Amino acid sequence: MKLIIGGSTGFVATELLSQALKNPAITSIIALGRRGATVPADANSNAAKTKLRSITCENFEEYPDSVKSELANADACICRAEIPPALQNHGLVDYGLLRGETETLILDYAEQSQGTVQSCIVKPGLIDAPGAEKREIPGLPHIDLPDIAAALLDQVIRGFEKDTLSNDDLVRIGQRALAGYSKG
Repeated sequence: MKLIIGGSTGFVATELLSQALKNPAITSIIALGRRGATVPADANSNAAKTKLRSITCENFEEYPDSVKSELANADACICRAEIPPALQNHGLVDYGLLRGETETLILDYAEQSQGTVQSCIVKPGLIDAPGAEKREIPGLPHIDLPDIAAALLDQVIRGFEKDTLSNDDLVRIGQRALAGYSKG
């Protein structure tokens, strides 16, 4: 499986890279970002050399042909749909509406593709890094970084359970996937 990880230098993407490099179902990884991706410290250097290709793209609104050719024939893509910072500054209500509209557009695009494209929206709570102090926001659930990465990889490899995954779904799927990975 050829996997694209968009925003490959981010917090979750770094954990995705680490787990994807260890996963035998993933044969090729395109790490796409504004900066070059760093090979995770726990990565097998041979796997990183053979599976990982870091591609930089300055502007995600226009992809040069060289980037397009690297992305061609991908089987899956995990990325964060970003709302431009200028639009985020209108307040939480407007931000929530924009995010909802973006999610609807993504799901509609997949539906209109008549099966050519499949998409899934994930709605995690606060993502906790191993060993870091947990932040608390009343009413917002938590998910551990390894769990969300494992859940995302599991879903692109095995297929989406449903079009929108809640924090509870992600925790369940991620823990199941990690338990399966640890058994070999």
